[in-house]
Parts: sequence; C-alpha cells; structure tokens
Amino acid sequence: MKLKNRIEAFSELGNILRNSIAGKNEKFSSGINNLIESQHLKNPWFIPEYVKMALGEIAEILTLENLEKWTSFYPALNQTVSPINVGVIMAGNIPLVGFHDFLTVLISGNNISAKTSSKDSDLIQYISIILFEINPEFRKRIRFTGDALSDFDAIIATGSDNSSRYFEYYFGRYPNIIRKNRNSIAVIRGDESDSELEALGKDVFSYFGLGCRNVSKIYIPHGYDFSGMISNWEKYSQELIYHNKYANNYDFNKAVCIVNKEKFTDTGFLLLKESHNLSSPVAVLNYENYETTEKVDKLFNELTEKIQCIVGRDYIPFGKAQSPDLWDYADGTDTMDFLLK
Repeated sequence: MKLKNRIEAFSELGNILRNSIAGKNEKFSSGINNLIESQHLKNPWFIPEYVKMALGEIAEILTLENLEKWTSFYPALNQTVSPINVGVIMAGNIPLVGFHDFLTVLISGNNISAKTSSKDSDLIQYISIILFEINPEFRKRIRFTGDALSDFDAIIATGSDNSSRYFEYYFGRYPNIIRKNRNSIAVIRGDESDSELEALGKDVFSYFGLGCRNVSKIYIPHGYDFSGMISNWEKYSQELIYHNKYANNYDFNKAVCIVNKEKFTDTGFLLLKESHNLSSPVAVLNYENYETTEKVDKLFNELTEKIQCIVGRDYIPFGKAQSPDLWDYADGTDTMDFLLK
C-alpha cells in the first residue's frame, strides 16, 4: 500500500467520523453512535459526552490537508520498504488515547499488533473495521490481542511509572518508546478574560481530568483571587458532581484534606490545594504561587521530563490542551522518526 493510499484511507475515516457525529447518515453512523452511548456501561468514566469529544478531536485532525502536511515532514515515507511489526500497548485512561500510535504505525507503512486496555477496546477495534471497509489491505496490517504481545520488531508502550519498569524489563532489548506518567500545567497571569478562564476549565475538567494532557496544576501570581475562575467554571459543576465516581473522589479527597488539616479551597465540585506536586488526584487541582514568569520558565525547564504540555497565553491556548496536532507527539518523542529508523 502506497503512502497516498494510506493518507486517503485515514482522510476518508475522518470524513466518516465527522459526518456521523454531525448526525448525517453514513454506513457506520449507527455503530459509531451506539458506541458513544454505550461505553459508560463498560467504563463509567467514558460518558457519552467525552466519547463523542474524543471522536470529534480525531475527526478534526484527519483531513487530507493535515495528513499530507504531517507526512511531508518525512521524505522517507515515500520509499518502499519492508514493513516491520510494531507492538503497541495502549493505555485506557481516556477514550481512544492510543489512537495516535495506531495512526502513526499504519501511516508509516508498518503493521500493528495492539494490546488494548480492557477499559478501552471497543472504539479502536470499531475504527479498524471501518478502515477494513475503506481499504481491505489493512486487514493484514492490524491485529489486536488481549494476551501478551508476540512476534514484534519494536515496541511502543504507554503506562504509569510503575508499569514502565515492567515494560523496560521485558522490552528493553527491543527498539522501544516507553512512556511514563506525565502531567500538564497552566500559567495564569491574573488578567485573563472570562472566556479564557472558561476555556481553561475544559483543559481541567474534560475526561474528568484523567488525561495526561489535562491540567492538573496551575501557577498563579501572588495574591490571585480565585473567585473569577470559580464562577467561570460553574458550567462544569453539574456534570461533575452528579457523576458517581467523580463525586466519590471529591468526597474522599476532601475528607483526607480535613483529617490531615491541609489548607484547601472548596468550590463545591473541585478542591483547590496549594502544593508543589504536578500530579493531583481526581477532583483536586493543585496550585503554586510564582513571583516572575522568568522563574516559572526556569522551573519548567527543570521539569521537562515530567510535563506533557503547558497551557497559557505564551503556550498552548486555553481550551486546546486536548486538541494536539498530528505532529505534536506524546512526551516530545517523535514516534514517526522512531519508526522510520
């Protein structure tokens, strides 16, 4: 299969997803919408709104223009080479979190053997069914397994700091990309508009904050008043606090703070807690005061290997943390370059 055929196939996948989400009648619309409505029965965190959001973000980047621009960065893609078998271990924290690895392996002309998370297997497998219909050659390039991976030449594995040690032990002798825990942060200047603060709420609350691109900590100037931020986040409160698992986390973390006599601000749906930690539990947002933006930038340079992305006026725009371009790679590791080498 030539690069042109691979690009056209994924561009068509983008069209199908966009039309289905928009309510247009496609061959696969019924199947896509059934998955959107039913995933929460298998994974309570995957409510219809967030499954639709994940599919929508993928649909928006799968355009002919984007795919051609992305692949143009890699002239080697036009060469005919023997495909390798790439094992991909996918996380399951948010819907379709492993899609970019799936896409990159196939666009590069290689074969994928994917071990999906038990929490997120249906969506990526249905996308594969759509690809089989678009171009039957994908049938021999895509394989899913619920067991241990075998017969692979390279590995891409995503997990926690703990699971990464397991991955390194078993897969260290193969060419690999092994991803660990990362967190995303935001920088607040103090003069943000209501629309900017509302957009930041999307970065914090989408997918209940479970993604590595969700903002888990904000840096604020000394004396910052949270009232404007909280009022602009009220729109998110209903879907959060009435979700059973989120509410349980909110209650638990509030009780922990009270027992430990930790200082926090309770918004009624989120706990704001001063902390040096980048990572925060569900229903908690850490914050830290800063004196100058120069000191913040210096700190970020020291924490490069712990940060997934930074949101703010001088960084990724507010509200766009979960909308990376095709050429924005997780952990800053160029997956396409890795596969081509």
